[in-house]
Amino acid sequence: MRLNYPANLKIIRVPCTGKVDVIHLLKAIERGADGACVIGCMEGECLYNRGNFRARKRVMQARKVLRSVGIEEERLQMYNLSSSEGPKFALYANDMTEKIKALGPNPLKAAKAKLKAA
Repeated sequence: MRLNYPANLKIIRVPCTGKVDVIHLLKAIERGADGACVIGCMEGECLYNRGNFRARKRVMQARKVLRSVGIEEERLQMYNLSSSEGPKFALYANDMTEKIKALGPNPLKAAKAKLKAA
């Protein structure tokens, strides 16, 4: 099956979304990513019991941090799907890309460019 999703998407595989920490999400934004999303198994169907619940909680915590520093929290998202739902993955990837396009570039990029120019 050939999936069509944006070429600018960087996929980082982890054994379980429960391994994704708040710092990973915030570092992605700090390093210039326009957004990040965690796509994990359906809630309640985690091989590691509660990993996807931990991931959702961490995404929400990272969103609060972004909001507190004036960055749109919508730049971080959490999606759930079954491993057999490849087309749904492509849909989520395209959805996230559209959200990020609507928000525009990461505001930290402009701030870093200003600091370099000064």
